[in-house]
Amino acid sequence: MSALTETTTTTTKSARQTSIMSTSLAGQASSATASSSQPQVGSSATAPMESQPPTSDLSELLLVCKVVLMQGVDLLDQHLTEDAQLVRDSKFLPGSTIGKHLRHARDHFVLLLNSVTGNKDASPQAPYQFSYDVRLRNTPMETSRAAAREALLETVQQLEAVVPGVGADAAMQLDAITPYMQSFKTSFGRELWFGALHAVHHWSMVRVIAGEMGVQMPSDFGFAPSTLVYQSACRVCSAGCY
Repeated sequence: MSALTETTTTTTKSARQTSIMSTSLAGQASSATASSSQPQVGSSATAPMESQPPTSDLSELLLVCKVVLMQGVDLLDQHLTEDAQLVRDSKFLPGSTIGKHLRHARDHFVLLLNSVTGNKDASPQAPYQFSYDVRLRNTPMETSRAAAREALLETVQQLEAVVPGVGADAAMQLDAITPYMQSFKTSFGRELWFGALHAVHHWSMVRVIAGEMGVQMPSDFGFAPSTLVYQSACRVCSAGCY
């Protein structure tokens, strides 16, 4: 297989994976809104979210994390055409580049996952200890589309390998510079969700920088899941709710 054919095949595969996972999430959101398509007088437009029972099962959250990271892969495969776009400074967000946001968003997942896999010798009762402040900057993925793509896909694989073996309520200790040194008790499930929401926040800034270069992003890129569910609920209501 030629290098060009192999690249095209891999690109198509990643785009298909992103589409499948995004469709799955969209379907779940649609089911939620459909179940509340006739809200009672005085009910909130966000009622569809409340119709779904809460769960501590991390399989759904794992899917969300993978979708978010695969959106980054799709950005690299389908929307950016040259490495120079990764390092272009934003006019509206001084000091920001797409490459920096991709690296920073990935960092949080890696630091969380590494804290679990790197503490196998610790007491079972001891919390996993980690910090989001220990990060490597100026890495290859900030300047190379190929390196960024590889790094994001490696993190997706790491999520698939680590998350199923950790409980949502697994105890974690977050050490943070606030700028004072402080420690906080938290859980693996909570921090996994934070990683996903944190990435979405940075995707929204990537969206702004891409727009400065005339790159049009998918309609759901950089929007929080709660926002997408709310928008879906509004569309249902505008179509037949009174």
